[in-house]
Amino acid sequence: MMDGKEYIESLKDGREVYLNGERIEDVTTHPAYQNSIRSVAQLYDAMHDPKTKDILTTKSDVGDFDTHKFFKASKSAEELLEARDAMAEWTKMSYGFMGRTPDYKAAFLGSLGPYYDFYEGFEENAKRWYKKGQEEVPFCNHTIVNPQIDRHKPLHENKDVFVRAVDEKDDGIIVSGAKMVGTSAALTNYNFVANYSPQDLGEGDQSHALIFFVPMNAPGVKVISRQSYEEAASKTGSPFDYPLSSRFDENDAIIVLDNVFIPWEDVLAYKNVEIANGFRPKTGWLNRYTFQGCTRFAVKLDFMVGLLLKSTEVAGTDNFRGVQARIGELISYRNMFWSISTSMALDPEDGPNGVKLPNSTYATAYRTFAPSVWPKVKNTFNEIVAGGLISLPSSANDFKNPELRPYIDQYYKGTGTTAEERVKLLKMVWDATGSEFGGRNELYEINYAGNNEGIRLDALKMAQNSGQADQYKAFVEQAMDDYNLDGWTNDTWVNASASKGSIPVF
Repeated sequence: MMDGKEYIESLKDGREVYLNGERIEDVTTHPAYQNSIRSVAQLYDAMHDPKTKDILTTKSDVGDFDTHKFFKASKSAEELLEARDAMAEWTKMSYGFMGRTPDYKAAFLGSLGPYYDFYEGFEENAKRWYKKGQEEVPFCNHTIVNPQIDRHKPLHENKDVFVRAVDEKDDGIIVSGAKMVGTSAALTNYNFVANYSPQDLGEGDQSHALIFFVPMNAPGVKVISRQSYEEAASKTGSPFDYPLSSRFDENDAIIVLDNVFIPWEDVLAYKNVEIANGFRPKTGWLNRYTFQGCTRFAVKLDFMVGLLLKSTEVAGTDNFRGVQARIGELISYRNMFWSISTSMALDPEDGPNGVKLPNSTYATAYRTFAPSVWPKVKNTFNEIVAGGLISLPSSANDFKNPELRPYIDQYYKGTGTTAEERVKLLKMVWDATGSEFGGRNELYEINYAGNNEGIRLDALKMAQNSGQADQYKAFVEQAMDDYNLDGWTNDTWVNASASKGSIPVF
C-alpha cells in the first residue's frame, strides 16, 4: 500500500490535465489541486499510522500483505461492519465532503475477485485487478456516463462523441470518445470506463460495449477540469474564509480518450453487450458503492448536526422551541442513515464463493432519500442561521486591520463567544452550504446515485426481481382472503348473521 508521500509522487507522471486553457505541468504543486491531493494523501498515511492502522486494514485474501478492509471482499456480516467502520474512519478526515475517495472505487475492485467468472473471456484480468487493488490500494476514478449530447439516440449513432473501440490489435484495443463525470480525475491513478445510461446498450452498440481501466498518464488521455474552488479560495480568501473548499475540492472533469491504447490485460469486456449492461446490477457493485455512499453521507450529517448546534448556540437561539425541533429533525436524518448503513452490513446478502454483500434493499432507501434530505439540511441552515450567513466580514484580512478590528470585535461577537470565533464558525457554515463549493456539494448529493426517476425505478425493479413485490402483494391477498361477499371466511371472526343479537341500523 502506498503512503501519502508515495501517493503524491505517483501523480507526477506527465498526465494531461487542463484548466483555464492551460495544461497543468504538475497537479501536486498547482493551487487548483495541491491541498485536495494532500487531503487524499492523509488517507494513505492513516493506513500506516499505528493509531488507525487496525481500524483501516486487514490481511489480504490473495497474498501475505495488509490491505484496506473494503478493498477485500467480505465473508461475514462482522467483516462488512469492520469495512464500514474503515470507510467511516477515512471519510471523517474530510468531514464527509470528499465522496470519491479511493474506497469508493474499491466497491468495484473488491467485487472482481468473487465475480471474476462474470467477465467472460477476461476472467484472469478480473482476478489480477482484484489482487492489484489490494496490493496497491490505487486511487481510481470512474467515468460511466455519456456526455449530455443526443442521449435520445442509441450509442452507435453518436460515434463522434461516445467512447467506443475504433481498432483492435494483437496486444489490445484503441478507444476514442468522451465520458463524464470524472470526479477527482486529476487526483487519481486510474480511470475506470464502463457504460451506465438511462437505457441499456442495444443492437448496433457493440463497439461501445466496453469495460476497462486506463492509467491517467496514458497517451491520449486528456482531463478537462471544471473551475477549481480550491484555487478560487486561495486567491480570494484564506483557510479562515474557505475552510472546506480550500482542501476538499474534488475537481470534476470530462475525460477525453483520443485514440488511447488499452492493453488486453486491462480489459474486462469487449464488444459484449450483455456483460456491459449487467456488470452494475449483477456483480455486487451496486450493493457495495451504496454502502460506501451511505456511510459517507452519515458521517457528513454528523458534521452538519455539529455545525447547526454550534451555530444556534453562538446566536443564542438554541433554547427556542422551533429551533430545537429543527435540530431534532436533522439529528433524526443522521440517525436514519447510520441505521441504514448498519443494517446493510448486519443483514447481508449472499454472493458467490462465500462472499457477503451489503443489503441492496436497504440501499434503495439511501439512494432514494439522501438526494431529498440534503436540500432539507441546507434549507434548515438558511432558515435557522439566516442572515447571519451573509452579514460577515469579507475576509480574514478585516480582522487584521487595526482600524476595523475594534468594530468587528464589538459588533460581530456571538453569545458567549468572540467575534473571531463566531465568524470562523459561520464562514464554515457558508462554505458547506452557500459557496460555489457548497452548491457543487448539493448538486453532488442530489445526483450521486443517478437521476431521481431512475433510482426510484431501480427500487421497483429490484423488488420485482427479488420476489419482494410478489410477497407484498401476497400479504394484501392474505388479508383479502379473510372475507368475501357473504362475510368472514374463517372462524376467527363472527359474522353478524351468526350472532345472537343484532346491531341496530340508523
